[in-house]
Amino acid sequence: MTTNKKPNRLAQEKSPYLLQHAYNPVDWFAWSDEAFEKAKREKKPIFLSIGYSTCHWCHVMERESFEDDEAAGLLNREFVSIKVDREERPDVDNLYMTVCQAMTGQGGWPLTIVMTPDKKPFFAGTYFPKRKRFGRNGLIDVLEQIAGKWKENAQLVIDAGETVADQTARRMISNLKGEVTESLLDESFVMFKQLYDGEYGGFGEAPKFPTPHNLMYLLRYYASTGEDDALQMAEKTLDAMYRGGLFDHIGFGFARYSTDREWLVPHFEKMLYDNALLGMAYTEAYQLTGKAKYREIAELVYAYVLRDMKEPDGGFYSAEDADAEGEEGKFTVWTPEEVREALGAEDGEWFCDVYGITAEGNFEGRSIPNLLHGSLESQAARSGTEETAFVDRADRLRHKLFLRREERVHPGKDDKVLTSWNGLMIASLAKAAAAFDRPEYAEAATSAVRFVLEKLRTPEGRLLARYRDGDSAFPGYIDDYAFLTWGLIELYQATFEPELLRFATELTQDAVRLFWDEEGGGFYFYGSDAEQLFTRMKEVYDGAIPAGNSVMANNLLRLARLTGEQRLTGYAERIFAAFAGAAKQYPTGHSMMLMGLSLAYGKPQEIVIAGTRGDAETEAMLRAARSAFLPHAVVLLRDEALPHLADKTPVNGAAAAYVCENYACQAPVTSAEALKAALKPKEE
Repeated sequence: MTTNKKPNRLAQEKSPYLLQHAYNPVDWFAWSDEAFEKAKREKKPIFLSIGYSTCHWCHVMERESFEDDEAAGLLNREFVSIKVDREERPDVDNLYMTVCQAMTGQGGWPLTIVMTPDKKPFFAGTYFPKRKRFGRNGLIDVLEQIAGKWKENAQLVIDAGETVADQTARRMISNLKGEVTESLLDESFVMFKQLYDGEYGGFGEAPKFPTPHNLMYLLRYYASTGEDDALQMAEKTLDAMYRGGLFDHIGFGFARYSTDREWLVPHFEKMLYDNALLGMAYTEAYQLTGKAKYREIAELVYAYVLRDMKEPDGGFYSAEDADAEGEEGKFTVWTPEEVREALGAEDGEWFCDVYGITAEGNFEGRSIPNLLHGSLESQAARSGTEETAFVDRADRLRHKLFLRREERVHPGKDDKVLTSWNGLMIASLAKAAAAFDRPEYAEAATSAVRFVLEKLRTPEGRLLARYRDGDSAFPGYIDDYAFLTWGLIELYQATFEPELLRFATELTQDAVRLFWDEEGGGFYFYGSDAEQLFTRMKEVYDGAIPAGNSVMANNLLRLARLTGEQRLTGYAERIFAAFAGAAKQYPTGHSMMLMGLSLAYGKPQEIVIAGTRGDAETEAMLRAARSAFLPHAVVLLRDEALPHLADKTPVNGAAAAYVCENYACQAPVTSAEALKAALKPKEE
């Protein structure tokens, strides 16, 4: 196994993932016309490898095969090899992942595709060892077979690729449409109950993903129906995820998923999108329940993001790796000896007891700190220690251990800035800024918006998807437009800058122009002005990240209420109709879409404060409106730049709040206490 001393073409790229492969002996190309023209000219199949910089098994496959002279020689002789960063080209990744799932019944990364020079796939898989091992085919064995069949009868292989492409295109438009009914909300709740893990929280078996929008949907279902089980499922899951090893109890932030039912052993990489969505879920849980622990967990998430994931000019980085020094989790795990050495014998022993750090370990002989055996509060009670003193001691020692951990070799950081994921973090910080009255969160969100406006737009205003090292690239996808618009809507309700609504409206108009399917409804994933792949797909599945169509449906409904542009609701209705069949078939895979349906069918609320920023009563009213859990409400501050609010005026010179519900407005109230009373749910 060797590493090429000479750089290949990937050395010219900006993606951290592609740069990781820049010294492989494989003659890699980025996804480019140059690669496809070479394949056509030399009549060779294309080997396509898709991954991302913080992917553990991508690193393993690189070490075993892509740094290996034998495997590289085979790839260089018989194939044209292309590397793709899925986070830069989610259009390519989504399409070929759909192919892989259809052909093999499973997916994941690294994604391995072999296809014709015309980009038609005929072979798909994920991770392959170099040689056959433990029943898993070896990469060299597979590639030798494919190369042999290609030489024997290339046309037969090309025909197979055409068939796969045609079937994929048909599958993407089948069984999506359906009748939109409110009963879908109840049906989804029944399915969530069936999948719920009553012992450990979460849904289904291992591996368990946080999927925070599932929990956000359950909070809304509880608020609408009073169904206690919905709240109980959400709370138990939120509690378990925090107490387990999924949460980094030393440096904060959540890892990508748990490898077990108990939420103990994570896949250690940390993604910006998970922390954005989880911060939002804990914020909403605090708004709904008033339990301080949820606010505290959300604030720990934001502390991590603002400390470790913030670009100097205001954007947010994408991810942190699972591996350090080539070992998964090495940065995160501890032995009792390491803890005692850092904290001293007495404090070290105490800390190990509190956080489950043992000589046997819970991960490859070392320990992931966790609170699965009891929260700090319950451990304080069991030990007969005053709670505040116990918690303060834990935090003081945790900080000392954090400083010691900072001396370790850190995992790699993927420092590209993605418009879509930044949109999610802007939305999350803005929601928390409003709910917790934390203006510094709004400032961080505003700084990220400024970064996107300055560095991730063309002079004509077209959003771009990725910025890194002075370079902005790739025409933005629907996720970029949808998630950034979501962020702007939340940030408006934190700062009440009318310019944010104007920008959100412009982005929505651009999204309709570039992505909307006038015939079938819904938004395509990539724009009409972008590279056209063998089929133009629409993403509707709300997986680890919600789908652009689902988020746009929510945006359109809220923007209509915020701006008075009711025509926007028509687009949302067409999205629901376009994808109701898919949502009905698998409601728990469409929780963000269901949140939109809940918004559409629920009683809409508009809360307009007519007052002046800085005025004590105006600020008290804003706090009252924004601290409550009001998923069907929008909050506005009267402004000359918003003419549709012109009739909402102060009363006798004093700040006034107007609450309109279900298209009927109540008489204005002039105190925060009266507003709180007006916002309380009415008995049916």
